[in-house]
Amino acid sequence: MGESVSFEADEELDASGSAGESPTPRDHSSLFDELQDLVLSTSDMQEFLNELAVLSARSVSGTEDTVLCGITVLRRRRAATVAYNSETAKAMDELQYAFKEGPCLTAASEQRTVVVQDFRTDGRWAEYSEEVSRHGIRSILSAPFTVGPGAQAAMNLYSYRQHAFDDDEVAFAESYAHQASKGLQLALRMAHYSEEADNRSRAMESRTDIDVAVGIVMAQNRCSQAEAFEILQRASSTRNVKLRVIASEIVQRVSGAAGATHFED
Repeated sequence: MGESVSFEADEELDASGSAGESPTPRDHSSLFDELQDLVLSTSDMQEFLNELAVLSARSVSGTEDTVLCGITVLRRRRAATVAYNSETAKAMDELQYAFKEGPCLTAASEQRTVVVQDFRTDGRWAEYSEEVSRHGIRSILSAPFTVGPGAQAAMNLYSYRQHAFDDDEVAFAESYAHQASKGLQLALRMAHYSEEADNRSRAMESRTDIDVAVGIVMAQNRCSQAEAFEILQRASSTRNVKLRVIASEIVQRVSGAAGATHFED
């Protein structure tokens, strides 16, 4: 894979308790109350995801170990780490995306828990395991989130210690991921609606520029609306530039500013 990039072990992590002495996993009722509070107290999607990564790492951390967390989301056949509690976790996730295989991608796409107790001896995903081992990561626990149609996700917990995750911690992580899925599903839905709203807003702004540009061309060429629109289309085709870009250029050239969209009360 070319020259290896070195990542130092994270010396300091925020309130996750993942640096120094880590807290033991908490009881389910306390943890799930905290998950509910997290959903109710954060209105920003990215803030929620970041806090979820911190909480995930803190919840599964043992007394002997620093646990790093990344949250992988698969949408439209593309993988991305949407939140993490350390740069190393993000980097280890992204190595998988580069190799297009690994425990996180498997957990998300196949919706099953994947545990690697020692990357140096595990026989799966050989290239990825070798690269991760070079960075000091020894084990991983990836538990899937259930987020509904259109997306798949997994919580990825990395450790610098081999055999870091026993059966009890795996069961706890699975239960935690099941409960956290509801909050993550809500966050992804909010992000989808926000993206749709942004797309509609951009479409309306483009429509405004096109309408104004048609008016300018009509005035300059003393032609009909249909003829003015054809002139813009020909210019777009000749220059191989999108129609909205041509329109915006005309509006800015004539007025010195982009067209503004107005809404009636």
